[in-house]
Formats: sequence, C-alpha cells, structure tokens
Amino acid sequence: MPYGTLYLIPVPLADDAAAKSFTPYLVDTINSIKEYIVENEKTARRFLKEAGLKTPQSELVIHDYGKHNRDAGKADFFKGLQAGNDVGLMSEAGCPGVADPGAEIVDKAHRMGIKVVPLVGPSSILLALMASGFSGQSFAFHGYLPIDKLLRAKKIKELENTAVKLDQTQMFIETPFRNNPMLEEILKTGNPKTKLCIACDLTAATEFVQTKTIAEWQKKVPELHKRPTIFLLYHGNK
Repeated sequence: MPYGTLYLIPVPLADDAAAKSFTPYLVDTINSIKEYIVENEKTARRFLKEAGLKTPQSELVIHDYGKHNRDAGKADFFKGLQAGNDVGLMSEAGCPGVADPGAEIVDKAHRMGIKVVPLVGPSSILLALMASGFSGQSFAFHGYLPIDKLLRAKKIKELENTAVKLDQTQMFIETPFRNNPMLEEILKTGNPKTKLCIACDLTAATEFVQTKTIAEWQKKVPELHKRPTIFLLYHGNK
C-alpha cells in the first residue's frame, strides 16, 4: 500500500487574522484528512474550527509534538502515513518547519519516502522581509540572539558587518517579553546609519511595520513588550 501524503498546514499568526490566512485549497485539504501532527493541540483544534472543518473533532486523530512529546512516541506519528492516510502537520502559528521543531517531522518523512506538500499561508519571516524594503535577494534568519548582554551586543555588531559585507538582510527574533531590552541593545550598539525594520504583530489589527535608521529610532522608541516581533538589519548605503 502506498504511503499517505504529509501536508504542511500554516496557522494564522494572530487571533483575529483568520480571514487573511485561509485559502480554499487549505479548507478543502483539512476536510479531506482526519489525522494531524501538531505543536499545540488546543491551538490546532481552534484553528481547524475557524478554518471551516466539517468533520466532527471527536473523529480526529491528533498527535502532539510539543516540547514535552518530541522524543516520546515519534514513530507513532507516522503509522497513519504508513497505512496510506494523509496527515496534516501544524505549528502553533505560522508555517510548520520554519523556525519550528516540525522540521524534524518533515525530515523523517523525506527519509521514509513520504510525499511532503507545503500549503500556502502566513510566514512572519517572509511578511517582515516583504515589508522591510531590504534586500530580498540575499537574507539570513538567525532565530534568537544570545541572552547574555555582552554576547548579544557582539552578535549585533557581527550582523551589521555581515549586512555590509554581503549586502544581505539580517533577521532575528526575541521572546516577546524581552523585546524591549533587545531593542534597547540594538539602538545602543548599532551604527546610527544602519537601517532597522521592526515588524510587530504581523497580520493582527495592531500590526506595526516601520523601517528607519537607528539614529531615527533613537528619537522615538516603540513599545514592544509581549508583542511578537521580527527585527531586520540592513546597511545604510542605499
């Protein structure tokens, strides 16, 4: 019997962004499968309801690959696929496999010869890059920078230098409750001419995306506490 297909299903980035996030093909797909591998079961069930799932949720098989379950029972995640059933993979928000532990699921699917199909949906990384005005030809996403202040300041300078040397956009994130200290460090450490884009609350009603030089940001610092944010650095030569 041929294996099923693993569908990578993007989840809205914000609670009020459902209408901006769903496509007809996504809705058709979730109504054609009854098994899911998810990072957060509660979030996943809410998403499926909002997206227009017609199958009773009591009939769904949902595997949780949250941080407490990533090592235990991973083989069980693939039994349905091996039996020929299509399965959906969902992150807690955004695109599965991108800055997301679901990449391990996708990697194993490829090694097992299982077909992987990515669906169109919101990615905070790409949305931030699109709105920044920075180079979309060459860019790098670095995830989280060091928490230690000295190491973090050193890393920010390294990213600035790389942006100039490679003409490359540098992107990174921080845990939302540490956004303000991160921004403070960028404004303290960075070259005044370096361009900084702050992309905050993407797709939400409170969305905020602006690009300015560090010198311009120093004049008026935005409040980012507990607001999902992506920081982008680019050189000031253009």
